[in-house]
Amino acid sequence: MPEERHTYPKIILSGTDPDLPDPCPMGTARYTDYQEMTRSGKTQLHSCWDILTGRVVVMKRLLPQFAIDKKERRRFLREARVTAQLQHPNTVPVYDVGRDENGDLYFTMKRIAGENLFEIMKRLALHDEDTEAQYPLMSLLDIVRRASLALAYAHNHGVIHRDIKPENIWVGRFAEVILLDWGVAKVWGQHDDLEDPTDLSPHEMLKQTELPDEPLTMMGQRPGTPLYMSPEQVLGQPYIDERTDIFSMGVLLYEMLAFKEPFRGRTVGETFDRIINEDPIPPREQAPERNIPSVVENIALKALSKNPEERYSSALDLIDAIREVQHELPDDRHAT
Repeated sequence: MPEERHTYPKIILSGTDPDLPDPCPMGTARYTDYQEMTRSGKTQLHSCWDILTGRVVVMKRLLPQFAIDKKERRRFLREARVTAQLQHPNTVPVYDVGRDENGDLYFTMKRIAGENLFEIMKRLALHDEDTEAQYPLMSLLDIVRRASLALAYAHNHGVIHRDIKPENIWVGRFAEVILLDWGVAKVWGQHDDLEDPTDLSPHEMLKQTELPDEPLTMMGQRPGTPLYMSPEQVLGQPYIDERTDIFSMGVLLYEMLAFKEPFRGRTVGETFDRIINEDPIPPREQAPERNIPSVVENIALKALSKNPEERYSSALDLIDAIREVQHELPDDRHAT
């Protein structure tokens, strides 16, 4: 799970001592040395020391103002349980789920040094030479491919992510690629009590909400989710499948190529109207200076088809298309 880019925990000899504390602490009593890492949306992350396993972990909690909200608690617990059950190399391992001394939910995860994909893309958009050298087009495609492997695994287990965006893809310092944040996932065969009018009718609920005209190169937080929704999500269709994640991955790939989201409008409502009704400007036309290979552009545009039947039918099909392109492109090809 996320931590600062320039640090990484070292193995501490005392953490390998064979003796356990007596008595063994329960719940959050087993964790010490809390250090806040980040706050994002409705949650906060702390690194802490697990005295039973002798390692640094990441603890995730709801912020106090949301910890009392029944819907947010259910969403948070769903994220913890879905993440714990999706045991794949491209998902983060969950170690513990419980309640703290105040009765509030928490879960702990593996700590991974790195940063989210959006931070990498911002530096690429600024033509940072070190980042360009580290992340040529071939490497960026591999990040998409490996995140899609997590999607394929989830889809095979009946889980639709529903919130694919660069901020939810974590790139580790040691080549890890982790797909994060399963808080709004759809689990087939279960009643989705998270689907209320706010979730299912975003076009009407957010019609007049302003989307800042913020270029990708600017610092700060942006409203991410509306920009990556599929037409089915915008229209509030109750029966969506894995192809909605394929569409969102197509938005991500397009942005990775052109450094611009394909459907951004002045308002959320305008953005949703473009998602439903307008075809995106091809990436090579949107950013001709980036010399985007047509074979890569074609993958993004196919994934962005309005009609789900015209997209890749599965994450595995998307992965196969990316692998085929990777075999065609030279290893030293850069996107710029």
